[in-house]
Amino acid sequence: MKLYTYFLSSASYRVRIALNLKGLDYEPRTLHLRRKDHRTADYLALNPQGLLPALDHDGQVIPQSLAIIEYLEEIHPEPALLPAAPPQRALVRSMAQAIACDIHPLCNLRVLLYLRGELGQDDEGVGRWYRHWIEAGFAALEQMVSTHSVDGLHCFGDAISLADVCLVPQMYNARRFGCDLGPYPTLAAISSHLEQDTAFAQARPEAQPDAQ
Repeated sequence: MKLYTYFLSSASYRVRIALNLKGLDYEPRTLHLRRKDHRTADYLALNPQGLLPALDHDGQVIPQSLAIIEYLEEIHPEPALLPAAPPQRALVRSMAQAIACDIHPLCNLRVLLYLRGELGQDDEGVGRWYRHWIEAGFAALEQMVSTHSVDGLHCFGDAISLADVCLVPQMYNARRFGCDLGPYPTLAAISSHLEQDTAFAQARPEAQPDAQ
């Protein structure tokens, strides 16, 4: 397996966690987002979206982090990242998508660069934008997780799931941008607990070969 990744890409961070949890070896192929390595002709030929991450498994290139993780779940079902019962699987997916589809797309690098460049926003304006969408998303997620976490250490039940894999990178980014996490004690406690797990710790941006 080859993973096209960037150390600060939270979507790549999710996939690194999932690969580590499943004990799968992979070769990182690092692309620097700010240098636009992901917009080269060679990479666009592999992934026309020109986004990170992408997983190359035996010549089959799979883009999009959630699609990659679900693929890993299918080919390496243990340890499971989704519960067995369909209603519970749907709830875990809904938590993961609340992060990956609602919060993250509004706060990723290309959006922030557009705010600065095309819309002329300064640091304060970009920061307000980022914090607004984090606060809106985390407020709802805090309620969801508080309802469905059994032990206060995992987003759903008492075991690591896809929702946890998505939460930790988003919490990492929220701290980077100085978001107030006080209103989200459950999310903060879960993230703090999971970040001590080896699979999560080894996926941290600082632990990557391209970390700066």
